[in-house]
Amino acid sequence: MTAATSRLDAPLPARELVHRWWRPALAVLLVAGAVVWRLVRADLGAPPNLELSTAAAFAAAGLLRHRLAMLAPLVVVALSDVLLGNSSVLVFTWTAWAVIGAGAWWAGRTRGATGRLVAALGLGVGGSLFFYLWTNAGVWWLGRGTFYPEGLDGLLASYVAGLPFLRPMLLGNLVLVPLAAGLVALVARLERAWGAAPAAVAAR
Repeated sequence: MTAATSRLDAPLPARELVHRWWRPALAVLLVAGAVVWRLVRADLGAPPNLELSTAAAFAAAGLLRHRLAMLAPLVVVALSDVLLGNSSVLVFTWTAWAVIGAGAWWAGRTRGATGRLVAALGLGVGGSLFFYLWTNAGVWWLGRGTFYPEGLDGLLASYVAGLPFLRPMLLGNLVLVPLAAGLVALVARLERAWGAAPAAVAAR
């Protein structure tokens, strides 16, 4: 690995992000697309919980390499909830997205195409399973004694009821998050081809 290539994988300060403006611009477009998708998904007849937030968070982490990328899933859910509304379960859904955002930040910093692909698959599986386990536990907790029995039987019933929502989220993320990793790799490759990033480093 050359010095220029290693610098391409280094954390990006704000000045560098301003110079490479296409990175934050693309991250904003991906987050906006995830918001729009969440608003129109039901009208298009898409499966429930087929979402773009995890992929957008991974791409934002890889493109920005800044801690602010952790906020990407929360921005998506906050903006879309203004129009869609939510319920008391939002405490669990929002905290789940906060954890997924932190996981995306950690995974998105992985260097190398192979490492980034493995991290993307790990985030896709881990994020989907965590969201399923945490939010369905929240649904049971809020509805115990009303919608579900109290105790382990009620919790298991909540998990069984949530299985139709887990499948599309898991399968979608197994495709979309690796695609986000490919997008990040493509941007880095184009920068190397154009000589944009090394020139910016040399100009400091």
